[in-house]
Amino acid sequence: MPKIYLIDVTNRDGVQTARLGLSKIEKTMINIYLNEMGVFQSEFGFPTTRHEINYLNANLELAEIGVIKPLRLGGWIRAIRGDVELTYRNIPKIKHLNLSISTSDQMINGKFQGRKTRDDIIKDMTDAVDATRARDPESIGVNAEDASRTDINYLVEFGLAAKEHGAQRLRYCDTLGYDNPFSIYNSGRILAEKVGIPIELHCHNDLGMAVANSMAGAMGVIDGGQDAYINTTVNGIGERAGNADLLAIILASLKSKDIAKKYTLGGQIKLSMAWKIGKFASYAFGVPIPINQPGLGANAFAHESGIHADGVLKDPENYELYNFEELGRGDPEFVETGREISTGEYGGISGFSHVMSRLPVPIKFPDRERANEILELVRYANVESQNPLVEDELIFIAKYPGIAKKLLTLTPLE
Repeated sequence: MPKIYLIDVTNRDGVQTARLGLSKIEKTMINIYLNEMGVFQSEFGFPTTRHEINYLNANLELAEIGVIKPLRLGGWIRAIRGDVELTYRNIPKIKHLNLSISTSDQMINGKFQGRKTRDDIIKDMTDAVDATRARDPESIGVNAEDASRTDINYLVEFGLAAKEHGAQRLRYCDTLGYDNPFSIYNSGRILAEKVGIPIELHCHNDLGMAVANSMAGAMGVIDGGQDAYINTTVNGIGERAGNADLLAIILASLKSKDIAKKYTLGGQIKLSMAWKIGKFASYAFGVPIPINQPGLGANAFAHESGIHADGVLKDPENYELYNFEELGRGDPEFVETGREISTGEYGGISGFSHVMSRLPVPIKFPDRERANEILELVRYANVESQNPLVEDELIFIAKYPGIAKKLLTLTPLE
């Protein structure tokens, strides 16, 4: 049977969220955690954006040395030949690309203002796919932006053209959250049957249905005989009302009635990473996890009603579909209430050495020169993130200072 695979787009769509963002080291930590979690692919950034270049190349270097592996690292670009050429000048070792173009009449008329026709859209897309194929990538995905408001027959024509030119996946973008579970099931099934390649589901949450739509669309694709790829973001962070939440999609795939019997997840998902990656994303984005967030919210496993409390004490399965320990929750959280030494952009060597010596795996430096080198990188990382670094970030910088330096190097336009 075909399966469901996860492509997380936190480092592409998540960071496009208004008023939010991540530093390059924070984006790198997201990739490392996604890798540990067993996610299939991370859409890790924008190869045509100058300030992303060092970050993207550094993460591909981490993949080469096995730090981010087997997670695939895919870039997002517009489906135009010029973007393809610029991508390979900037990021010559990139192996996975998604090429995006608008397909709905609303976008063609309202966005391109009459400069393009439906035929022009397909020609631009196929030219971009041809240019990408000439670079011998491992995978090419083609994105139909605003697919949910696109005529289904035209989507089939668009998908068949992408397939004919060598694309391996078609991304169905519910860009405005316009779909419902029934409509997207039908669209997913039609595209899977008539185009004959795996279909991605990229759903936004404008009407509060991103998770339900993603699952329903994936079910339609699988019933149509193809693998389904669901786009997610950590904690559902994304433009406007957000995207499909990574953990909610995993829980729905594993725990929802009858789904896991037929619509199985591809790969081995390490569910115990959920708490760690969710907490880190919340901290890095500066967005608290809602109290009622599935799995991660403060009330996700809280019981006060007498009947509920009695029932869950007798048997947790009375009122819990899954156990908090499955998600990596349960360890006590400690808050310093006395003297606390932290390290930041103005920190000194004594305080820094103290902090590093108290990590879960204490780090000691061979000499003061080495300690100062790492401290300088930590200072710059704090300047960029404006957040005290978490333990994993400090360990990463100490372990891979050369790569950290690349991540912290931004080259402005001349």
